[in-house]
Amino acid sequence: MLFQIKDGRVMFAADTILEKFDFEIRSKNEKIAVVGRNGAGKTTLLKVITGEVSLTALDGEEPSVSAPGNPVIGYLKQITFEDLSLTLDEEIQKVFAAVIRQKERIDELVGLMDKASGSEAEALAAEYILLMDDFRDRGGYYYEKEYDAMLTSFGFETADKGRALSEFSGGQLTKLAFIKLLLSKPDILLLDEPTNHLDMQTITWLESYLKNYSRAVVIVSHDRMFLDHIVNVVYEITYGNVTRFSGNYTEYVRQKHERYEKQLKDHIAQQKEIKRLTELVERFKNKPSKVAMTRSKLKQIEHMELVARPADLDTKSFSARFTPKLETGKDVLYVRDLCVGYNGDTLVKVSLDVKKGTRLAVIGENGIGKSTLLKTLVGELEPVSGEMKFGTNVQIGYFDQRMAQYTSDKTVIDDYWDTYPTLTNTQVRNQLGAFLFTQDEVFKNVSDLSGGERVRLCLAKIFHTLPNVLILDEPTNHMDMIGKETLEAMLSGFAGTVIFVSHDRYFVKKVATQILDITSRGAVLYPYGWDYYIEKSAADDNAEPKAGQAPDQVQKDQSTGFSSSQAERLAGKEEERRQRRIKRLEEKIEELENRIEELKEELCKPEFASDYPKLAQIQEEIDTAEEELLETMEEWENESREG
Repeated sequence: MLFQIKDGRVMFAADTILEKFDFEIRSKNEKIAVVGRNGAGKTTLLKVITGEVSLTALDGEEPSVSAPGNPVIGYLKQITFEDLSLTLDEEIQKVFAAVIRQKERIDELVGLMDKASGSEAEALAAEYILLMDDFRDRGGYYYEKEYDAMLTSFGFETADKGRALSEFSGGQLTKLAFIKLLLSKPDILLLDEPTNHLDMQTITWLESYLKNYSRAVVIVSHDRMFLDHIVNVVYEITYGNVTRFSGNYTEYVRQKHERYEKQLKDHIAQQKEIKRLTELVERFKNKPSKVAMTRSKLKQIEHMELVARPADLDTKSFSARFTPKLETGKDVLYVRDLCVGYNGDTLVKVSLDVKKGTRLAVIGENGIGKSTLLKTLVGELEPVSGEMKFGTNVQIGYFDQRMAQYTSDKTVIDDYWDTYPTLTNTQVRNQLGAFLFTQDEVFKNVSDLSGGERVRLCLAKIFHTLPNVLILDEPTNHMDMIGKETLEAMLSGFAGTVIFVSHDRYFVKKVATQILDITSRGAVLYPYGWDYYIEKSAADDNAEPKAGQAPDQVQKDQSTGFSSSQAERLAGKEEERRQRRIKRLEEKIEELENRIEELKEELCKPEFASDYPKLAQIQEEIDTAEEELLETMEEWENESREG
């Protein structure tokens, strides 16, 4: 057992946040998700683990927290930068201070062992072996490579190492704090919404990293695909209760509904049996000949272990279904050679022909031009050049991700009413109620709302106008899973057209019928949704545009190629070749791991205990093999990701 909370309870004043609960990290590399509605207490549980929030003793019951071995706990919110005048490299190198000291001591020991003899030499050799084992476990052979790879994955360049921390933006400093946390490799890694504001490429990298992380991870996240790919345990917080499930997120959902249905069925069956027995007792209780029988039935009822009716599943969400006021024509949006950017500088060039009913997802790295494209489409920015034209009867509903930061000193009801002053009080209350602003919640100040609540208020205003084209920039940020599922269902059944930006892959997979992937090479359209995008994007990465060929021409070539049987056969052959490469790499990894184990066994043989040149030679072979193993595993990871 790595960490355990027993009989935990958290109360703030008279409010109970978490009821009596148990929480366990049972193995050193367990991957745990903590899920629940916004405000359920997920972050509070993380703070209990770090010791920031204390457990509440009640009715003489003393909760307990135990962590055998005192594991190191790492939490992103605890990382701060004390001296912003330091360079990025100087700050990150602090993480490797112990490894660097070990390397210096190892080099020193090599020199000392050459001169020592007898018992002194044996003591130095013993220290050397122990130190080398710990150095290896800390990643001493490849920490610099890992550091560089991590910087690149989070969007930094090698030149950034020399920049002072004060030169980076707040968002970049958050990423650097995240990098510092990951590189410190705590025994228990706590992550609260780690994928927020990361692009898909970085999320995919982080997924792979955490999946192979050799220590325990506890994640609070609303990214369902991210959790599906990483975790093997889920703790759900509902109505203050904490329940453990085995498996990933999808398996948790299945088990949750299965448990609910079984408990409800058992409860109903038991209540029927109690009713039947009670009726028998009432019927025969006054008959002397049936006294023994009625007593027996009463005892049967008394000895029953009652099955409680399960709490209703917490699926309460906003209601966002509506029919557009007007119907568009078949052609909704025509874009040809549209260059978007700022101050005359082009970020990306796009060509599109959006038809009615299309649900187009715009994806790509941060800063590549996705939001800029949407702002250009709605008229907030002037295009640098090119042509853009909407079809007949188009009425746009636009959601900007900045709306989650919208502030106002007005109450929710007054803010909404001022936007639509012709509505009656009943109409305003009904429309706000559909978005979960009920009773006294409508009298909260807008500035006091959470990010998720502000998103709901903005969506309520947008949907009131009954638009037929929705242009949405990161609409699911700040939403919990139920909210995301509600919006997915609404957009999937929407009678109009949707163009949206999202980094939530699960959301994109559920909603999008087409995907526009904006990369440094241009914009590429994948016309058949997520699965087609996954299948084709790796191959498209190798298809550089020819000289003078515009991105829209590349799109046309790719779209045409998809329908040919020859292209399908070629794709199939490429997949076979990829699988063969993966198999060869897996065999090589196994060979290297076996070779390293053999060398380690040889290192411990008594006959070499005082043979320092031999020990140094074996250690050099181990170092070389481990370096090759790391490179091979990176190659295997890249090949696997492409599939």
